Amino acid sequence: MERLTMLVTPDGEWVFPNSDEFLARLGDATPDYDAISFAVKNLGFIKFQIIRQSIIEIELHPRNVELPALLAAQQQLLQAGIKLFRVRYFDTEWHSEISSSAERTVARLSELCTPVFTPATHERFIVEPQDFGQLFHDDENQLRPLAQKWRVTFAHFDPSFISLTVRQQLLPLTAIVGVKPPTNEPVFRFIGDGHRWVGTQYRVNGIGEKVENLPDRDYGGWVAEFYRSVASSGQPRYDVVTAAMQYEDEAGKPRRLVRYERLMLPWKTPSDEIFVSSCAIPLGTAADAEAEASFQSRDPERSVVKYFARSS
Repeated sequence: MERLTMLVTPDGEWVFPNSDEFLARLGDATPDYDAISFAVKNLGFIKFQIIRQSIIEIELHPRNVELPALLAAQQQLLQAGIKLFRVRYFDTEWHSEISSSAERTVARLSELCTPVFTPATHERFIVEPQDFGQLFHDDENQLRPLAQKWRVTFAHFDPSFISLTVRQQLLPLTAIVGVKPPTNEPVFRFIGDGHRWVGTQYRVNGIGEKVENLPDRDYGGWVAEFYRSVASSGQPRYDVVTAAMQYEDEAGKPRRLVRYERLMLPWKTPSDEIFVSSCAIPLGTAADAEAEASFQSRDPERSVVKYFARSS
């Protein structure tokens, strides 16, 4: 079987197996073990094989891969002109996936190598991550068409996304945030009028404002990290969120406990700015009761339900 095997170093350079360059980076001139597997599993190398000019095999340990190595492998994958790809990756054991799309394979490699974002804990806010993939199997979920749109357009934003939210009756529940280097500061580009808690005036004047400057500053600082993470990773988030919110038009009144299903999608634009759309569907009263119990069970002495009376 005709094979061309190369390795990408952590700093994005290409070397051949057992070459002087590879052994120098390995730090062992005469290895008596499987040096290639060792380099992939422990040193952040990526193994790249082209088999009979018909399939590309990529082998990596995602946790150890550095960005220059990932980008080098992705670029070569897109330029090879081959239509079948196999990705082998290691966590506690080896896994294997096959794809017939170079773009999908590139996206999957990015997903595998993206560090897991752990939200900051806050006594007023709870996030419960959901399985994004399950949206594609749930015909009844209003958010499913948005996820499908994101996938089939390879995350490229266009005005038809707004039209889709209108057809799904989701535009009032949608916000769009721009994240632009070098500051990567999340800034509002659109706020649907269903976000009543921010107040009527802010829905108009908040466009162009930093997310962290929301009227409820605690929530603004907390949710801004989600926008920043989704933009930098290029991966969606699907969560159920429970939060004790301070409505801007109800200053001085108790905070309201709200629970919502949220889908955040990162979109590429013609500029270097990334759009992150967030659509939040309120959940019903039964879920509210569950949310209250969840808060109480986390810390009965410091529960937001103990501090802030529910509004009638």
